[in-house]
Amino acid sequence: MFYALKIAARYLTANKAQSALLVLGVAVGVFIFIFMSALIGGLAEFILERTVGDISHITIKAENTDPAILIAPEGHVLAVIERGSARTATLGDAATYIPLIETVPGVIAVSPQIAGAGFLTRGALVAQVSVTGVEAGRESAILDLDGYMVEGAGRVGSGVIVLGQSLAEDLQLSLGQTLRLQSSAGVSQMLTLSGIYKTGNGMMDASSVFVSLPTARALFALPQGLTRVEIKLRDLNTADAIAARIRAQTGLDAVPWTDGAEQLMEALNAQAQTGYFLKGFALITIVIGVASALLLSTYRRRPEIGIMRAMGAGRGFVVFVFVTQGALIGLMGGLAGAGLGYLALLPFPTRDAFRPGTLPMDITQGSYGLAIALTVLGAILASILPARSAARVDPVTAIGQ
Repeated sequence: MFYALKIAARYLTANKAQSALLVLGVAVGVFIFIFMSALIGGLAEFILERTVGDISHITIKAENTDPAILIAPEGHVLAVIERGSARTATLGDAATYIPLIETVPGVIAVSPQIAGAGFLTRGALVAQVSVTGVEAGRESAILDLDGYMVEGAGRVGSGVIVLGQSLAEDLQLSLGQTLRLQSSAGVSQMLTLSGIYKTGNGMMDASSVFVSLPTARALFALPQGLTRVEIKLRDLNTADAIAARIRAQTGLDAVPWTDGAEQLMEALNAQAQTGYFLKGFALITIVIGVASALLLSTYRRRPEIGIMRAMGAGRGFVVFVFVTQGALIGLMGGLAGAGLGYLALLPFPTRDAFRPGTLPMDITQGSYGLAIALTVLGAILASILPARSAARVDPVTAIGQ
């Protein structure tokens, strides 16, 4: 085996320019493989972060109860009774389960909320808004309010309100001004504007306001209970499994973000399939390049192969020499390509620092080890045909050429 390795290394160094060109070709293929892995993986992370990063990964909502129906003996409906139609449905005992939910592996934040509709008024200007009451200190548990603030602070408290920049511009508001918020339950409160945020989501920036949980309780006349609980996960891809676990432990209807996101999942799967095709083409290029170079080497070294066979070298030995040569080419090219790929990806921002206008490259998803392993394997497979061709050389004919 050592002797075969020595011969394979000698074949590689005999024509250094050709070997260097071959290794460079393999390295370029590996570089493309790693670059595509980082781009496709980073793009998937970027899309998920932009679409799902600032929303609840698992949501527990209260269900509106159906109105009572009176049925006459003949089967005809006499009346539909719906008492307190303006009252918001609540989760009566959800708050008691929050400590338990927070201990579930994979859960990083839990936000108990009271949400509803309302009207924001400043003088003659009125805007319909979505009101969310959150606990003080949990304002950025789901949506990173602190990170989106453009004026003031994202902290909620007694008598204050935080709203979007578009809404502030529509109502001509500035920090410190007082405005009236009236809920769908008919309750009004005078609140002071303490913070203005901008998420880049036009609908949210123009219609969503945040108040403290006690303020929301007063507005919607809910002395106890919650309307929803939002949960943030460390890995949003585990939402289905963790939602099932929460349902089993609490009996609450925990709904993962994947429910209703079939189109997004299909798009991400299609993107992943495209990445597999592109990386597959890069590997095919490597295999073709190695096979063609070794076939040429076999043809040029027929006299040497004939001498080895005449001196007693078996066909297995010849096959091993050329397969080893292919493996060395794949290993050197793979290591060189992986190194180039890593260096090329270093200047790109990390996944946590993706910004609009930049390529969402994720250096951690370069698949470096996989690229090297597949390259060596591909080079070995590519060398089998030339090796078998070399092993079939007739010693007498080859020496006489």
